[in-house]
Amino acid sequence: MTLDPNFWDDPKQAESTLKEIGLLKNWVKAFEETKTLVDDVEVLFEFLKEEETSEEEVDQAYEKALEKLEDVEFRSTLNKPEDELGSILEINAGAGGTESCDWTEMLLRMYVMWAEKNGYKVSELNRVDGDVAGLKSVSIEIKGDYAYGLLKGENGVHRLVRVSPFNAQGKRMTSFSSVFVHPMVDDRIEVDVNPADLDWDTFRSSGAGGQHVNKTESAVRVRHLPTGIVVECQEERSQHMNREKAIQMLKSRIYEMELQKQQAEREKIEAGKMKNEWGSQIRSYVLDDRRVKDHRTQHQTSDTIGVLDGNIDAFLKSWLMLGQEV
Repeated sequence: MTLDPNFWDDPKQAESTLKEIGLLKNWVKAFEETKTLVDDVEVLFEFLKEEETSEEEVDQAYEKALEKLEDVEFRSTLNKPEDELGSILEINAGAGGTESCDWTEMLLRMYVMWAEKNGYKVSELNRVDGDVAGLKSVSIEIKGDYAYGLLKGENGVHRLVRVSPFNAQGKRMTSFSSVFVHPMVDDRIEVDVNPADLDWDTFRSSGAGGQHVNKTESAVRVRHLPTGIVVECQEERSQHMNREKAIQMLKSRIYEMELQKQQAEREKIEAGKMKNEWGSQIRSYVLDDRRVKDHRTQHQTSDTIGVLDGNIDAFLKSWLMLGQEV
């Protein structure tokens, strides 16, 4: 297809095709790398029989091949069309006042650091600052292949337990923030939105951004009347660009709503299993006990600092692998 002289006549279709080729090349590359490592183990094992290598060297090659195989197996769980997409991640402070607002900002930092470590591009779409510190709510876009597939298990309530820096008596406090992850639709997925169903508002952006951003009504808010979904965007300097991004965010929310309807139908059959825990408390971060525990998979670690610095891959993988088992 790419060798066709007319391939670039439709640039959007051409880019979509190239993206698909790139994804397929990644799978082929992963297979070839895994096969090479497995072949190396077999060759070294034959050498071991002839006493031409050590058992330790065979064990090292085996562990390397096993690690690669398990990684490919894990990535094979990302097999739904929406898994390949980028994601919109929203965090909202729950009960707990300033403490919860601070926790929301800590979670934002955790996800941004995770994204950057994995080579994703992050942009902030909307934010509402807390009255004293932290954030009441924030939305970010994480651009890159499989961002949604990897993060979709983060939906739910995240619970923090720590000695609060905002409490004069130094009491142990519990606070909550909710995380919502939506797939960011692109040209490969069609979502029809009737302009007559949209109710638009404009307002001044909040937070940092310089004189221009704060003095003009460049931020937009759109309500989709049939579903009641409301989306805000203040990422860009111009109202026009914010409207375009808001429409994309709205389509993503509508698309995810349809996915959830399909999920609900499956859950009628799979009642009581892990999938039913959508939106419930999913993970506790107990800082003074040095423990982070996922209540769905029972995976836990004592490396609380590492987790808050974005090292959450083990939690993401354990949830996705559990989804395969159930």
